[in-house]
Amino acid sequence: MVSKDFTVDLNKPLVFQVGHLGEAYEEWVHQPIISKEGPRFFGSDILESTTRTVWWVIPLVWLPVVCWAVSMSVRMGLPLLQLAAAVAGGLFIWTFLEYTLHRFLFHIKTKSYWGNTIHYLLHGCHHKHPMDGLRLVFPPAAAAILCLPFWNLMKLLSPPSVAPTLFGGGLLGYVIYDVTHYYLHHGKPSKGITQNMKRYHMNHHFRIDDKGFGITSTFWDRVFGTLPPAKAAEKSR
Repeated sequence: MVSKDFTVDLNKPLVFQVGHLGEAYEEWVHQPIISKEGPRFFGSDILESTTRTVWWVIPLVWLPVVCWAVSMSVRMGLPLLQLAAAVAGGLFIWTFLEYTLHRFLFHIKTKSYWGNTIHYLLHGCHHKHPMDGLRLVFPPAAAAILCLPFWNLMKLLSPPSVAPTLFGGGLLGYVIYDVTHYYLHHGKPSKGITQNMKRYHMNHHFRIDDKGFGITSTFWDRVFGTLPPAKAAEKSR
């Protein structure tokens, strides 16, 4: 049973509390707490350790997989130009996945106990604690689960010699995304493209969370009409 007057105790593990917020969860989770010290998720130290990932683990784990995937296509005789095109195609596919996952899964509206709980673990915690550097990139074990359907999709859409490199290109896009995302929160770009990217993403966090879903690119925001209004962008300068 959900209590209308339920208040989250930030001094206790959060994950199994947030579900009790019910319909109030959506408003609560988009009121960010600015602190580099993240909250406690679970009472269990073992479970708690699975929620924390340093950013450099992402390239360390996944770049060898990218190289292995591309090497599979090389061994099958895929010509260099087709190899490059497949990598580029995988990168492009990733940009679409980045946008759609962020918009339609990470920002799904929930109000049930388990809906709120799962959403908080998946993305809500990032909006509530946007500067928590150990819960910003995706844990490799969770990413591996998502890789399986992506790999099967690439095999379905492309010839056997192309599928591994198409998959590798998509995985490379993911690595670029996660590292870029970390930099946009914790780096300090002073000018140019990276400064504009940081401003764009901070606008999503602190001004208008239902716009600006692209992290590495604004392309799909432009295509689907989810660019933030010009006035909001000006205010974030």
